[in-house]
Amino acid sequence: MKKRIIYILFNCGALLLFFSATAQQTFTLKQAIETALKNSLSIEIGKNYVEIAGINNNYGIAGGLPVITGTATDADQSVDINQKYANPANDKTSNNVGSNSFAANVTGSILITNGKRVVSAKKMYETVEQQTKQQLDSRIQSIVVNIMLKYYDIIRQQSYAKTLQRSIEVSKQKLEIVKTQQSVGMANNADLYQAEVDLNTQIQLLQAQQLIIDQDKTDLLYMLTINPDSSINIADTAITIDKSIQLDAVLSSIPAHPDLVAAQDQILINQYIEKQTAAQRYPSLSANTGYNFTRNQSSAGFSLLNLQRGPFVGITLGVPIFNGGIYKRQQQIAGINIKNAELQKDTLLNNYTANTIKNWQAYTSNIQQLQQAQQNYELSQKLLDLVIQRFQYRQATILDVNAAQQSFENAANLLVNISYAAKAAEVQLNRYANRVVY
Repeated sequence: MKKRIIYILFNCGALLLFFSATAQQTFTLKQAIETALKNSLSIEIGKNYVEIAGINNNYGIAGGLPVITGTATDADQSVDINQKYANPANDKTSNNVGSNSFAANVTGSILITNGKRVVSAKKMYETVEQQTKQQLDSRIQSIVVNIMLKYYDIIRQQSYAKTLQRSIEVSKQKLEIVKTQQSVGMANNADLYQAEVDLNTQIQLLQAQQLIIDQDKTDLLYMLTINPDSSINIADTAITIDKSIQLDAVLSSIPAHPDLVAAQDQILINQYIEKQTAAQRYPSLSANTGYNFTRNQSSAGFSLLNLQRGPFVGITLGVPIFNGGIYKRQQQIAGINIKNAELQKDTLLNNYTANTIKNWQAYTSNIQQLQQAQQNYELSQKLLDLVIQRFQYRQATILDVNAAQQSFENAANLLVNISYAAKAAEVQLNRYANRVVY
């Protein structure tokens, strides 16, 4: 019976572990990025801006399509009439005379020419739509880059934790050696206390590191637009670096970056605005046509019924003569805005170029350090194993073990920091090259 109870408890424990493991969703980098792009509210906002720009990109919005208007007016009134004519026999005086006036018309007008203002407006809306698409691409790139940096930072923080776990194992081994030596009278209480303090310190450091990992995962969940209370695991355990990036290729690709293309679009938009403003200083010609219907009826007076109806057609010519120089000043302001847009694009290009070079310097420097950092990490592992072995045979002191532990932790942390720095620089270089790879 006792064996059966133990068997049942064992199976229940296994089931609990299974459901606990399955409750945690494991993400690869690709899955994390795809989830972020699918759930991103920022991307939804960007898509809405693209849709708005597409709706505005229309000849009707630009003013190039005909405008048809229909109106109707019906009014009843009561008036006093006092009419006098050259022949007094025709004079008429009446009080409270009822009358009705009804008018209706349909008018259509189409712009023939207005200094190419409509053409400029339509091209401006086309450029705005293109610009919003570039801005959406830039949003997508930013989200992908931020996800990648956070994902690899979690790997880095988990590597710190693994280093601390390895150091805790050494501290436990060190404590056991001290206890064994003390039992045969070969170690004092000072060594025992020091070993216990070292172990407790390492455990506290690991707990603090786990907090950093948990907060990093919460940040990632927020970026994925997933409930921050969710539990996730990161599939990758190492940072791999692409060492084939070339500086010239990145620099030559910067002008194709969505931010730079959007900045160029802004220059075109401002140029079209200037043309629209300049067009206000030229004559405008439009054709008009329609149909009028007017009916006036009175119960007294000289005219008892007046009915008019029929089509009309005409041309309207508007010539601006003087308005205080408003159009001229607006055109001057539009020209200054063009210059500002050009300066903003140049500033952005210089900024991206400088950042590219800085990231390239970080990229090449960290790659050069990787091999030596890897060698130091392997040597520090061998040194730690050797010192703990010597400590077991009382050929090394507890301080020697602590120094070897510290060297191991420093070498491991330096290696993962260099790897992360190289990877972060690689991600940024691909971003400036408009080539986000994941």
